[in-house]
This record gives sequence, C-alpha cells and structure tokens, in this order.
Amino acid sequence: MSQPFARYLHPFDVAHHPSLEPEVKRAILASWASDRHAVENHPAMRQSPELKAPVSVDDVFAALRSLDGPDSQPTLQ
Repeated sequence: MSQPFARYLHPFDVAHHPSLEPEVKRAILASWASDRHAVENHPAMRQSPELKAPVSVDDVFAALRSLDGPDSQPTLQ
C-alpha cells in the first residue's frame, strides 16, 4: 500500500474509518489476512508491517464481513 496505515492498531480501525472508501478498506484488510503476514509458529495471527502488534486472522475476517453489513452475516442451519 502506498498510504501510511501505521496508525491502525486493529482491523476494525480500518473497517470503521470514516474517510476510507470501502474498496480501500477491503484492500488493506485482505492484505492483512494474507498468509504472507502469518506470524511464525502462530498461524492464526497476522503481523503486517502496518500493524504495531499482531492481530487474530479471525478479527481481520470479522472486520471484512462488517463491511458487508448486518444482513450479509451467514446463518447456521
């Protein structure tokens, strides 16, 4: 990414950012979810250079889902 995103501490900081376009939010979060940012010996954690601390990949995916709105949440049957 060409923009500085170091101020984001958590995926929901990106998802709830008021001035970022949805496409930009998705791109940032998708980058963080990438396996290339997996923490060694902790595959459920991600540490992107933009993040100050590792975050759970589940949190990244939850932030991505939140961009789709509450009606898009999968239901268990």
